[in-house]
Amino acid sequence: MWFLAVAVVVAAAGVAAAVHFAEMGLTLSHYDAKAHLVVSRRIADSLTPGWRQIGAVWLPLPHLLHALPVQIDWFYRTGLFAVATNVAAFALASAALSWLVLDATRSRAAALLPAIVLAGSPDLLYLQSTSMTEPLLVGLLVAGVVLLYRWVREGGRGEVAVGLTLAGACWTRYEAWPVTFSALGLAWLVRLLEGDRPLRVTADVMRLALWPVAAILLFLALSRATVGEWFVTGGFYVHDNKAYRDVLEAGKQVWYGAKTVGGRWTAWSAVGGLLLALAGMWRGRLPRAAWVPLALVMTAVLPLYAFYEGHPFRIRYMVVLVVSAALWLGLGAGVLPRLLRVAAVTAIGVLSLVEAPPLWSKAPMVQEAQWDRPFAEGRRAVTACLAPQFRRPQQKVLASMGSLAHYMQELSHEGFVLSDFVHEGNGELWPLTLESPARHVDWILFEERAEGGDLLTQLRRRSPELVDGFDRVCEGGGVALYRRRGRVGSGLR
Repeated sequence: MWFLAVAVVVAAAGVAAAVHFAEMGLTLSHYDAKAHLVVSRRIADSLTPGWRQIGAVWLPLPHLLHALPVQIDWFYRTGLFAVATNVAAFALASAALSWLVLDATRSRAAALLPAIVLAGSPDLLYLQSTSMTEPLLVGLLVAGVVLLYRWVREGGRGEVAVGLTLAGACWTRYEAWPVTFSALGLAWLVRLLEGDRPLRVTADVMRLALWPVAAILLFLALSRATVGEWFVTGGFYVHDNKAYRDVLEAGKQVWYGAKTVGGRWTAWSAVGGLLLALAGMWRGRLPRAAWVPLALVMTAVLPLYAFYEGHPFRIRYMVVLVVSAALWLGLGAGVLPRLLRVAAVTAIGVLSLVEAPPLWSKAPMVQEAQWDRPFAEGRRAVTACLAPQFRRPQQKVLASMGSLAHYMQELSHEGFVLSDFVHEGNGELWPLTLESPARHVDWILFEERAEGGDLLTQLRRRSPELVDGFDRVCEGGGVALYRRRGRVGSGLR
């Protein structure tokens, strides 16, 4: 009943937040929110539909879950089905963490703290109000880790549920990979400390590990079949982070992001909670199985690695760390004496809500999500130029999915479908069109302000003849539109 009650309350808060941000026009303001919908849609809506459209940079589960609903234009244009999925995942994560703290500490007060921190986080509330993939990751990852905790506590029950949930998390976002295998390693260690036979424990954990390992191997095979590489690590950003090859600077940026997202006092309180939880485990005030969910700290590995590799700083990479903070705060409060525990829960809960109010319009993630809004306004000039002149099905537009997927989704409001575009996912059609655009398409779109430059922009700079036979007809929001000279609308040739 506790789990269900927390889930219902958090889901209600999530729905209210989704409505609030929708009224502000922010549901799809982030360019990646639109691009995720495009990846789901193009599996069926494409010049070359099929499994290859799943892609190889983003992990596939969110796009597969939404692939059928987004074929309905309304869901594609609004992102509502993805939002509903994220609200449910957010409620699942909050309720699962709350249940874990209750089971480990037997304190209802401490068990409330994770739900308060998560449901009160404006950054998480915003993300679950969009079609971004972080909320689904949080839901599956927390559920998987909590199920693994229960698996350890109950002597190996629920193996399939644990393995399947962790595999789902590993198919959602890369943050799940280090967390999953760290949690499995901790589960193995805890079972050994509790006196289980080493061979039996090793066999049990290896059976669990087969699920996420199989998911990762399947993704690598998909990547190889799709783009010819086992694992895509670059080509979609430029190295413009001062932490490039500097692990200390990368660590500073992760800590700065954690403080910015969760709030300075909340972040430091979480560190204190972690120390208290570790002390409680050492003294036996928490069950040994509580070591397992501490693997959530490994969500910091991916942003640390990304910044070390020169990836631009993005605040959303740190939003998932709020989940770790919520866990540490709950477990840390749970080992305090009863009177002090209630005071700590009240103080931390109030402080977290004051530092970062739930519907705060100045929250870091809400601000980051609006970077593209001025350019979206500017792109309306390009839309006004293209839409009235475009003739379907004869005409096609050449555009790079890598930096214009969000604009393709915007154009759906003018009746455009993804089969109107030639892009990287169209197999041999893409290089053939690049070789001689005037023979195959009537329009070309260039994104001229993307990080490192749009792929087509780079090609144009290296080979100016790419636009031979085309005239620049309009521009706006960093996007330039070119139209083929002469007879237009003779179709893809």
